Amino acid sequence: MDETTNPCGCEADPGQIDQSRRRLLANSGITLAAATAAVTTGMSGAVNAATDEAEALYADPEKGGLPEVDMEIEPGRTALVIVDPQVDFLSEKGVTWGVVGESVTEQQTVDNIEKLFEAAKSVDMPVFISPHYYYPHDHKWKFEGTLEKTMHAIKMFDRESALNVDNFDGSGADWMPQYKKYINDGKTVVCSPHKIYGPAQNDLNLQMRKQGIDKVILGGMSANLCVQAHLYEMLELGYEVAVVRDATAGAKVPEGDGYLAALINYRMVANGVWWTEDAVTRIKASS
Repeated sequence: MDETTNPCGCEADPGQIDQSRRRLLANSGITLAAATAAVTTGMSGAVNAATDEAEALYADPEKGGLPEVDMEIEPGRTALVIVDPQVDFLSEKGVTWGVVGESVTEQQTVDNIEKLFEAAKSVDMPVFISPHYYYPHDHKWKFEGTLEKTMHAIKMFDRESALNVDNFDGSGADWMPQYKKYINDGKTVVCSPHKIYGPAQNDLNLQMRKQGIDKVILGGMSANLCVQAHLYEMLELGYEVAVVRDATAGAKVPEGDGYLAALINYRMVANGVWWTEDAVTRIKASS
């Protein structure tokens, strides 16, 4: 099956993916037409918040069963961490758009990540990027997990070498164009790449500790994979972490809705689960 018949480049049948989405929408009371309209709107023009349909679908329970906790921003101790703000995850030109595009559009993830960048830069809050790259030697691994196999098969985040950036500009591994002015400003810390999901094998922890950071505002891609893995690892390392719930998104496949899976876990373990609007207000008030 080629990319013409299956936009995600994976082995899942497009009909199965569509039926799975229909079931998810039916269970939430959202019509397929409404969801389709949301996706179309997001691809043709910027919308500045999660859609009404998405807010209804992923609403918090009216009466929670867990204690409420929150995180306070403290200047000098708090940083913005964005995971995988790259074309392959966030652009309709990316190799994963066939499975993440609906969620990215519902949450208005691209715009919301930019709002976080702008807010952090406006108060000189430290910003760290934890990127995902694969080099030729990474394709020689002897064993892989399910989504590792998929990422390698569709050449996600591929670069020609760790020592050059040939053909990097505009590739799936590159930053989304609207983020470049924030990331390439000479202040943002671009960490070494993580290779599977979490930051255990890159230098994110070292870079943040060297700047005295112990509180993190977390966003990026994707919700139940790299963002969730970063959340867990940073909690284990003693950071306080607030996740920005509409500054991420997840794949929708026959196996389930990755965004919903992540949101449930965020509610259970994070020190805060914020909307972008709330995060921006807090960041700007922290200066």
